[in-house]
Amino acid sequence: MPLVALLYALFASTFTIAKTGLQYSPPLFFVGTRMVLGSVLIFSYLFFFKREHIAYPPKTFTLIVLLGLFNIFFTNVFEFWGLQYLTSAKACFLYSLAPFMAAISSYFYLGERMTGRKWLGMLIGFIGFLPVLSQQSGAEADIGHFFLLSWAELSVLAAATATVWGWIFMRRLVTDHECHPLTANAYSMIVGGILSLAFSAGADSWDPFPVSDWRPFLECTILLMIISNLICYNLYGHLLKTFTATFMSFAGFITPLFASFFGWLFLGELVTWHFFVAVGIVATGLSIFYQEELRQGVLQEAENSS
Repeated sequence: MPLVALLYALFASTFTIAKTGLQYSPPLFFVGTRMVLGSVLIFSYLFFFKREHIAYPPKTFTLIVLLGLFNIFFTNVFEFWGLQYLTSAKACFLYSLAPFMAAISSYFYLGERMTGRKWLGMLIGFIGFLPVLSQQSGAEADIGHFFLLSWAELSVLAAATATVWGWIFMRRLVTDHECHPLTANAYSMIVGGILSLAFSAGADSWDPFPVSDWRPFLECTILLMIISNLICYNLYGHLLKTFTATFMSFAGFITPLFASFFGWLFLGELVTWHFFVAVGIVATGLSIFYQEELRQGVLQEAENSS
């Protein structure tokens, strides 16, 4: 259990680090630089230790491009753009709603069955979403809103949705085409990183680069690579040998609590009681949802064995 807490504390720290890095570079360049450097790191590892996996399997080019587009480009650009205007805790909270996004996507596009208890869990979860939405900063108000949501909130929710689709493409690559996860990550990061830098060249002011201070920018970039691409990736895989994916997904909702602490400690962010009420309500909804998912899994196993 301590390793599970460590994993999600590290995940939470990436929001604080990214928020800091955005003070020195715009989102597109920040994302592009991190992803290109991260892919070089992974390719180097593959070259020296797993050279048999350095080439991607035949007929997977389209899936790798889609993975790079959704799991790298859309996910990170939308997340980082919204993070400019949100507290790190709020951005992390919104991003943690990905399990609900996954359920909705699976229902509408993959035809997965939703029971009454799952709908109840989702309803409670979305009710828990409201206290956080009621608290908007001046920065959010300045960029406008669409109905009840600011554009920054919508951007992070779009990132969470893109992540879900990214993992669908990743699952197809790994299970259907036997592509090594590191191989898929390395190539998708190249795709997403180059796309980000290409858009940055048109949207940002390069004079000669859109970086106001290189030292803290590189420190944040390297920290994100080490924590996200190296430690968290491998630690998550290690923990899946002991805990179920369902438990790991549910445990992930402690991440916003860590993010709120780090945001207060390092960035001086104010976290109101609305945030903790929202976390509690959404955690209740997720608990109902995942308990029903476990029950469905047990019933499915019983049917298959009979």
